[in-house]
Amino acid sequence: MEYIKVSDLSNDLSFGSRIKGVNWKTIADESVRAEINRVFEERGVIVFEDVEPNSKMQVELSKVFGPLKDHPTKSTARDAGSETLAVGVIDMHYVPNEDPNVTDGLVEINGLRLARYSPWHFDHCYNDELNRGGVLRAPINPPVGGRTGFMDGVELYKQFPQDLRDRLAKVNVIYTLDTRLSKMRFGVNFRPLGEPAQISALLKEVAIFPRAMHPAIWTRKTGEKVLHVGPWMAVGVEHHEVPEGDAFLDEVCHAINRLGKGSSAYWHEWKPTDMVIWDNWRMVHAVEGCDPKYERQTLRTTIKGDYGLGYFEDGKKIGEVFRDVA
Repeated sequence: MEYIKVSDLSNDLSFGSRIKGVNWKTIADESVRAEINRVFEERGVIVFEDVEPNSKMQVELSKVFGPLKDHPTKSTARDAGSETLAVGVIDMHYVPNEDPNVTDGLVEINGLRLARYSPWHFDHCYNDELNRGGVLRAPINPPVGGRTGFMDGVELYKQFPQDLRDRLAKVNVIYTLDTRLSKMRFGVNFRPLGEPAQISALLKEVAIFPRAMHPAIWTRKTGEKVLHVGPWMAVGVEHHEVPEGDAFLDEVCHAINRLGKGSSAYWHEWKPTDMVIWDNWRMVHAVEGCDPKYERQTLRTTIKGDYGLGYFEDGKKIGEVFRDVA
């Protein structure tokens, strides 16, 4: 058996692990792959350190957790320079604009302008199927800022205000594909300054994508309750799209933001040799943003899977959605 070194992500967190020793030899060992999956299931987030920093290794590491899938939206940029384009390595690349007056995709928080800011969310919330996870790496990092935050829904459930948690017990939250921060309705703690330059391609898909429903709280096979609400892309409470329902969801999302500023969250400072996987059925994540003068790039794979609890409002499946737009 080959060997890897597993340690806790942090002494003060109930979730997350670090793993060292991942290379071509170790991930070819079935016993190592089984151990990595055990850690993933138990801890929810794994930071792989000192990994060969290329898309080929990223894809191979991702396959440890299951087959890969392409991203469900056609407007999302792919890693065009990668030999692995067929499996959909997506490229989230921010390049500073030479004109400081251009505000495409920027926000303002506490008087600071930020690029690449992402509120708390879980991936593919706008889809009926919720992918198992994603493996992320960051080849280009700003010298300050740009961290990615993670919160565990199991721990969130335990720490969430009791009255809100009780009211969320049988609630489904409605999500849409519209990722424009200017359209975010709940838990807003920023001021959007401009839309992303590529927004027109996204809006064509938004127009035909049905709304998706996901439970605010669900129960894992291990018996733990998971609080799983993403403020970004949430548009309401199913069967309760009235002012009272909106006020309730806004209160919930602001509570998530508050917990994200404290000891409930882990904020990862990137190195190019890091790769991170998170359990998308259990975790929410965010990006704190960075000074618009700095370049930032992240590349992500998507791991196939579904927890079976989400559905589109009109009952369609994803293949039917894209047939409509063809």
